[in-house]
Amino acid sequence: MSNYGQILQEIGEFGFFQKRLLAVLCIPALFVAFDVIGQVFLGISFPHHCNTDWILERGPNLTEEKQRNLTLPVNEDGQFEGCQMFTPVDWDVETIEAYGINTTTGCIAGWDYDAPAGASTIVTEFDVVCDRSGLIEVSQSISMAGILFGALTFGAISDRFGRRIAILLSVFLLSCFGIGVAFSPNMYVYMVLKFFTAATGGVIAMNTSVLALEWTDRSRAALCTESIIIFFSVGLMMLSGIAFLIHDWRILQLVLFSPLLLVVGFLFWFLPESARWLMAQGRKEEARMELERAARVNGRKVPDDLMDKLTIEGKFKRQNMLDILRIPYLRKRSIIMAYNWSAVSLLYYGLSLNVGGFGLNIYLTQFIFGFVEIPANLSALGLMQHFGRRICEVGFLIAGGAACLVSLAIPNDLPVVATVIAVLGKVAATAAFSTVYVYTPELYPTVLRQNGVALNSMCARVGGILSPLIRLLQVYHYAIPMSIYGIVPITAGCLCLLLPETLNVELQDHAETE
Repeated sequence: MSNYGQILQEIGEFGFFQKRLLAVLCIPALFVAFDVIGQVFLGISFPHHCNTDWILERGPNLTEEKQRNLTLPVNEDGQFEGCQMFTPVDWDVETIEAYGINTTTGCIAGWDYDAPAGASTIVTEFDVVCDRSGLIEVSQSISMAGILFGALTFGAISDRFGRRIAILLSVFLLSCFGIGVAFSPNMYVYMVLKFFTAATGGVIAMNTSVLALEWTDRSRAALCTESIIIFFSVGLMMLSGIAFLIHDWRILQLVLFSPLLLVVGFLFWFLPESARWLMAQGRKEEARMELERAARVNGRKVPDDLMDKLTIEGKFKRQNMLDILRIPYLRKRSIIMAYNWSAVSLLYYGLSLNVGGFGLNIYLTQFIFGFVEIPANLSALGLMQHFGRRICEVGFLIAGGAACLVSLAIPNDLPVVATVIAVLGKVAATAAFSTVYVYTPELYPTVLRQNGVALNSMCARVGGILSPLIRLLQVYHYAIPMSIYGIVPITAGCLCLLLPETLNVELQDHAETE
């Protein structure tokens, strides 16, 4: 697109307009963090055992300890079974005490939970325990499937109807579905609503980072993307504090997502369209209006003769995601990046969604996980600007995979050491994720950029879908999940060496067909 870069220089490549736009685009990232990781706290599990109030009909004065001793079997560790109870019998208490009950059955009257007063989660309210406990992992996978669906849908919307409408629509729908989750009557409705919150919220960072990228110069493209991702990390830290204070999952969900309605109104009033996208679509006059608006905010004035020379290279032709697979060099990049995104997602969510599995307080661990993402993103920004996108992505993926493999050698009685290794892996995974968010849009032309990012983001959700399900493989051997989390990123890192470097390379607007 001839003269566009020159006009951007004239109106200010990173003036007040761009800085203000970036600040606004960072706000929705907070709510993305609430949605993606929120289920860690919505689905907290507590010690539980079968409800055995049937025996109180025979002995209403039994103490709680006596009731459990008479009605619950004990496992090999000396703890009461959480999913088994002695079969109810039509005996008096004295007979039960004298002879005991020799047969067991599953819980037939629900469960009792050893939860703090006022605490409520989807586990305790919907009884997601015992043979239903796998629904937590299923729900997490369904959420990832929602992000996959959203990436496909909103990628097409963004390239067809514009960056602005895609962002506004996704944020508005996230607010609606996010609030709706709080009114779920059962686990299945909850999972359906979480699918749609993920479909709308999971694409917000993708959409906002592309809009920020297309309004600034090449030297600050990484800064824009990293700023949005850092606000995601801030959201993770805020989430741990809010969840620590609010123990009722329905109230927590409402507190997290109700403010998003105000954000929708603010974005509708403020958000501009991408002038670069408008030009790529052949809408020159609308692009001129957006550029003049940006110039006014930056206190600049673009010479009319320069605006008049703004032209579109070649004849405009609408393109879609199939063109990415049809054009050889884009197909190669997409295949490699598809595996890369899947590996990054597998690593990141494999660690993030297992925040309660490292032996320390879940709120503290989540706060640490969120906090370390900030220096991880900042260091990724500095390294990318110095060494380039490709080599950094290779290094981060290999380091994250190696941390998972090393964690297998940590004994179970050293939870602090296990958490430290997990945090190092989280740092590498975060840096790899932020790098791939910067790297991927630079590999595609403007007319296919959002579709290209969406295609790869879809593949990331394959990794996200598999991530919680892979944890179920630990029933066969405890080392299987972490081995997968380790090996896949390392192989993806090696494949990245086949991609071109994009540091300080001018953005491409139209696809080369040769």
